[in-house]
This record gives sequence, C-alpha cells and structure tokens, in this order.
Amino acid sequence: MSKNNESIGKTIGVVLAISLVCSVVVSGAAVALKPTQEQNKRLDNQRHILDAAGLLKPGMSAKEVRAAYAAHIEPRIVELKTGKFVKEVDGQDAAHFDQRKASKDPKLNTEVPADEDVASIKRRSNYASVYLAKDDAGQVTSVVVPVHGNGLWSMMYAYVAVKTDGDTISGLTYYEQGETPGLGGEVENPVWRAKWVGKEIYGKDGKPAIKVVKGGAAPGDKHGIDALSGATLTSNGVQHTFTYWMGDNGFGPFLTNVRNGELNNG
Repeated sequence: MSKNNESIGKTIGVVLAISLVCSVVVSGAAVALKPTQEQNKRLDNQRHILDAAGLLKPGMSAKEVRAAYAAHIEPRIVELKTGKFVKEVDGQDAAHFDQRKASKDPKLNTEVPADEDVASIKRRSNYASVYLAKDDAGQVTSVVVPVHGNGLWSMMYAYVAVKTDGDTISGLTYYEQGETPGLGGEVENPVWRAKWVGKEIYGKDGKPAIKVVKGGAAPGDKHGIDALSGATLTSNGVQHTFTYWMGDNGFGPFLTNVRNGELNNG
C-alpha cells in the first residue's frame, strides 16, 4: 500500500512540475510576443485607415504602410458632445488614445439610452479617434471616423472617410465582423463598398439621410445604397450603425463643424 501511495505521489508531483513548467513557458512567450502583437495590431489598423482614405495601394509592404500613414494621416481626438478637438484624454494623446478601452471606462463613457441605441452598442466613449487624411501637399482631403454597430451575429467595426464638406462619403472599410460568409460577410466586399463612394450622409434638414435599400437603390439616389443580397439583418445593422454614428449622439456635431470649415481651427 505504501509503495502504491508513493507511486501515486510521484505521478502527481511530476504532473504538477510539468504543468508549472508549461505555464511558465506559455506566460513567458506571451510576455515576449506582446510587443510584436501590439505592433502588428497598430500596423493592421493603419492599413485599414489608409484603405478607407483611398491611400492604400495594392501590395504595399509593412514599411510602406507605416511610411504612408506617417506622411498622410494625422490622428486627432474629438469630444463627441461638442464635436471639438481635444489634445488628450486621461493622459493619452491622439497617437495612444484607445477608444474601445474608453468605452468600457465608467469615467470616460456614457450609457446609450435604450430608445436611442439603434446600433445596439449599449455604451459609447465620450471621446473618439478621428483621422485627417492629407494629400502630398499636406492639405486635408477627408476625415476618417470609426463606427460600429450590431449585425446578425456580431458587432461590426468600420472606418468611414468623409470629404471635407462634412457630408460626402469617399470611402468605407469594414475591418472586423463575424457575419455569415457570402451573405452578411459581404460588407467587406470591395464591389459593395465602392457603392458608398459619392453618397451624401445628410438631407436638407441636416439629419442623417443615408439609406440602405432592400432591393436596390434607385438610379441617381444620392443617399441610397443597395442592401446586401440575402442578408437583411446585416443590412439593417449597417443602417442602424450609420443612423446612430452620423447623428447628434455620434459624429454629427463633429461633421457639422467640418461643414462649417472648422477643420483648420483646431
């Protein structure tokens, strides 16, 4: 009996030792790889912003993406309530501000009332990152704003580029979503994304008028975009995303300021 107990004890000891070694190795690898993971995350984000702004060229290397971003993109922070630029939030400047983290921080976020939460985001940051896209001469050609809203299966994240008239869409990139491939997942299809270019966000009353139209937008409809075929709920999610984020509680005040020529006054 004692020998059996001794054997069991040794086995348990070996298992515990191996588990400890494995946990140390995994933890060490995670710590060691974190800087690389963060760098890749930043690079991916820069690529999507350039894509929305129409500045991403096919086959660009990581070095070329970083260079293009540094030369043509200026990150800023906007207070959503006023639409005004601020220099930093909670000690973070525009280059380091994390809007997603801020949306989870009670000091920095706002609960979206149920009757206003058409995009089903529940809470939003009081501040948002925006990106000024510039040409080779340093002139701002568009502003890129981040939007998100719930689809059929997932929260869908996108960047929308708006011309300096504060109204005309010049680019759209959905970069994170978990919708059905071939249906709702077509939000990432370049052909569908191209349909947004040139569309106007606001109507004559200054309210969001952009409309995702089931069955297809009428020719010449400056606010209408074809809905995704066979993906009604995802299309509705896109509609709700734009309704919320282009409205008074989203980027509406900021884009109003853009339309009023205040880009160069911040």
